[in-house]
Amino acid sequence: MENSLTTLGSKGLINKHEFVRVIIQCLYSFGYKKSASCLESESGIRYKSVDFDLLESQILSGDWDNCIDTVNKIKDVKDDTRSSVLFLVFKQCFLEYLNRGDDSLALLVLQKQVPTLHMSKEMVHKLAYNILSLKEMELGKLDEDIICELRKRLLMELGKQLPPPIVLPERRLEHLVETSVTAQIDSCMHHNSQDVVSLYEDHCCGRDQIPTETVQILTDHGNEVWFVQFSNNGEYLASSSSDCTAIIWKVMDNGKLTMKDTLISHQNPVSFVAWSPDDTKLLTCGNLEVLKLWDVETGTCRHTFGDHDFTVSSCAWFADSKRIVCGSADPEKGICMWDCDGNEMKAWRGMRMPKVLDLAVTTDGEKLISIFSDKEIRILNLRTNAEQVILEEHSITSLSVSIDSEVFIVNLNSQEIHLRDVAGKWEKPLKYTGHEQNKYVIRSCFGGFNSMFIASGSENTQVYIWNRRSSTPIEVLSGHSMTVNSVSWNPKRPLMLASASDDHTIRIWGPSQTNKIQPTETFT
Repeated sequence: MENSLTTLGSKGLINKHEFVRVIIQCLYSFGYKKSASCLESESGIRYKSVDFDLLESQILSGDWDNCIDTVNKIKDVKDDTRSSVLFLVFKQCFLEYLNRGDDSLALLVLQKQVPTLHMSKEMVHKLAYNILSLKEMELGKLDEDIICELRKRLLMELGKQLPPPIVLPERRLEHLVETSVTAQIDSCMHHNSQDVVSLYEDHCCGRDQIPTETVQILTDHGNEVWFVQFSNNGEYLASSSSDCTAIIWKVMDNGKLTMKDTLISHQNPVSFVAWSPDDTKLLTCGNLEVLKLWDVETGTCRHTFGDHDFTVSSCAWFADSKRIVCGSADPEKGICMWDCDGNEMKAWRGMRMPKVLDLAVTTDGEKLISIFSDKEIRILNLRTNAEQVILEEHSITSLSVSIDSEVFIVNLNSQEIHLRDVAGKWEKPLKYTGHEQNKYVIRSCFGGFNSMFIASGSENTQVYIWNRRSSTPIEVLSGHSMTVNSVSWNPKRPLMLASASDDHTIRIWGPSQTNKIQPTETFT
């Protein structure tokens, strides 16, 4: 006889009876019926409990009186669960009575059985509605095959209602293993892949799963590089500089970047770029510069928004790639929404309007996130006009929103990065420290598989990488010789990171290589 007290594992935490039963369930679900039956016979452990086995035979044979009696006798079931189970049984029972024309028995169930459930009037009305609906069906014409199928569906529904150990949750072993694998992935600070994880050993990624070494240095800018951003499809990189230009780089199949176009039209430093969601257009702007729209394929300027006085500090796209929004440090300019032809569609401006430092639009186009007057974050629902205001204690320099628009990060001059949820449900932000930021605009970004990493530049010439689950950096990348202003993680190549620096260069970072290769410098 099987001993239910027998345990497994070095810590004695696994009940052997339950473990074997879960294995039997798994074998049945995989279609290994002979193996499952053999294990049942050899172990003396049944996959289905005695109660559910009896219930199954009664339901499949239409023995409703004994079925109801069995449900009432099952132990360790909460009253509301028992009522829900009986409700489903009565519903099937009622249908079958009506189908065979036995209205008196159907009425008896409705008058005497259902009231015993002590259910709300709403539930009783629901049953009555279902009955009327059934009457409209061609009852009496449901053949045995259909009735049999409905009984099987009832069993499946009861399996979801009844608790363990009466019924095992579906695919229990798979769930347990997946939970274990997920826990190992969650504890792995360098995990950056969607590949299937092997069960043969405990999971642990090495540093080669994230970009940690310089693989290429881009030197075409003639002055400080202030901003970099990969396109949404990961095939291009855009950079902007205090040399008054922006450059579009092409990511080749071998992972190397080559210059595609230099965008020359601005008269002042370019501090910001934004890719359209379809990657066919690019916006460029600067604190003392106008907003320009560029055609990515040709590298030509398609439109300049406003006059020379309309300087824009930041800009963003809506999901349709046809509308943009931009913000200015000048309160009289405020925030404007334009179409690609320069027609103003909406504006928020006025003397009471604080200066706009940065902004972003969620991917669904529903929310506009703005940084106002150094320390204020506003999340505006563009559909309802509802606004959420968040105040930081220290000055904010930049904003970045995750690809799924669930969360966003802000860089503070207090040498902290704060992660917050867009929905506003979190009481406090998650905080990341270790980098250096006191007086310059430093930009950070999300990256890697499922955007589980945060990368940021720093005033101490280094690039910092955090796993979102840890407040301290997991990697510090050295290579630049001056302040690192901006970073961007390739959304389609989780092992590619770009950084822009005051040293006039852009560094492309890749995974650690066993045989180190000197990074290549790319010149015009």
